[in-house]
Amino acid sequence: MFSVIKSCALMGIDGIIVDVETDISNGLPAVEIVGLPDSAVKESKERVRTAIKNSGFEFPLKRITINLAPADIRKEGPSFDLPIAMAVLEGGGMLPAGCGNGFMVMGELSLDGGIRAVNGVLPMVYSGFKCGIKKFAVPFENADEAALVKGAEIYPIKNLKELVDFFRGNKKSEPYRVDTENIFEKNDDDLLDFADVKGQENVKRAMEIAAAGCHNLLMIGPPGSGKTMLAKRLPTIMPDLTFEECIEITKIYSVAGLLKNKNALINKRPFRSPHHTVSAAALTGGGRIPHPGEISLAHKGALFLDELPEFKRNALEIMRQPLEDKCVTIARVNGTITYPSDFMLVAAMNPCPCGYLGDGDKCRCTANEIAKYTGKISGPLLDRIDIQVEASSIKYEDLERGEKAESSAKIKKRVAAAHKIQLERYKNDGIQFNSQLTPPLIEKYCVLGAKEKAVLKKAFERLNLSARGYHKILKAARTAADLEGSEDITVKHLLEIIQYRSLDRKYMM
Repeated sequence: MFSVIKSCALMGIDGIIVDVETDISNGLPAVEIVGLPDSAVKESKERVRTAIKNSGFEFPLKRITINLAPADIRKEGPSFDLPIAMAVLEGGGMLPAGCGNGFMVMGELSLDGGIRAVNGVLPMVYSGFKCGIKKFAVPFENADEAALVKGAEIYPIKNLKELVDFFRGNKKSEPYRVDTENIFEKNDDDLLDFADVKGQENVKRAMEIAAAGCHNLLMIGPPGSGKTMLAKRLPTIMPDLTFEECIEITKIYSVAGLLKNKNALINKRPFRSPHHTVSAAALTGGGRIPHPGEISLAHKGALFLDELPEFKRNALEIMRQPLEDKCVTIARVNGTITYPSDFMLVAAMNPCPCGYLGDGDKCRCTANEIAKYTGKISGPLLDRIDIQVEASSIKYEDLERGEKAESSAKIKKRVAAAHKIQLERYKNDGIQFNSQLTPPLIEKYCVLGAKEKAVLKKAFERLNLSARGYHKILKAARTAADLEGSEDITVKHLLEIIQYRSLDRKYMM
């Protein structure tokens, strides 16, 4: 008997519909799985056989051929266990013929017939729904994640017996629902706050501009000046995520297997802080079939690289293209996968090997040692950082001061207002932040007067800026103007941003 059950394979964060075709015919008992399965899929026949027997059903002692179509796409992972088991049960007459029509099924089987959670359920359900499938049988532990797709009917299944009862009609079940508005509510009780940071007002201002326009930021300063402390508080002032952005981020974390069972929706901007020993593959994504790397896990959030010169040169250079393209494409023998990587790069470094250059007479580094240390960061990478700001040593008076600094909530209000201006301005241009402006859009929205042009020309020549540096000054100045609610970019805005481009010349020459 022939049966077909719909399932899904993952290609990056996108799902591809897979037909699990099963034919049961007379002949020597055997189970053959074809259709380019990996080892985990090939092993599913043993899990399926044992799970069916231990659930009280009879496994057909016939020749069973299982085809995963289309056959030219690699199938990996244990998520095909459940659709294969259902196809075998239907083909063996233990389920009504055609009972799975209109359904997509996914899940891993344990030997006792229980159904385990699998990675990537959200992008599978999302892709299936876009292709016209309305009903989905998913592992019980993946129910919250799957139900995020509005309009999809989600039926959580705990074990194989429950699946059979459901498709036989012995068990009535309503589609599972989640309160997305309740999940979307933020709990800020455990968040860090800029009010905890003493001094460093210039760095806070630079971070405010960076957060408002999603600009890349580099902090340079001695040890103990608060660079890491400030960076960890950056997400507290970044604009809130939209629901669509939450879904996009959650899809990446679902594929990576990083979703917590009780937190199906990622509703806060990611903040990733890999150690400086991280490899290039870990940053961009790797594996025989590549999984998301740090730059994709930081999508719509911030990627913090502490002690920037200590990172491997090839790991830093590999980020240059994703910083421009907002995506990373990884080619392997089995295919090419593209992951989104629209992140804000936040980095911190010392000005010299000992860290105390410019901090009194503490520094004992030679000019050659300083040049070698700072030279670890290439010009092309530095050119992609919009704002470079100096974090000076903390003074005793700042620490002793009893009054609280400005809170994250106050800063975030200004950032949110500036972001709202950008959303309204670019509603027909397909972008959200000033940092995403293309050269034609810069000419349209960053118009300068005669005085402003003279100031920028002088800075361009004296600092020997590149065309990219020129554009980044205009983008960041546009953000500084938005924070003040100004329609025009003035000399004051340009001068403030130009000072954030001078540090690369000071330390990198």
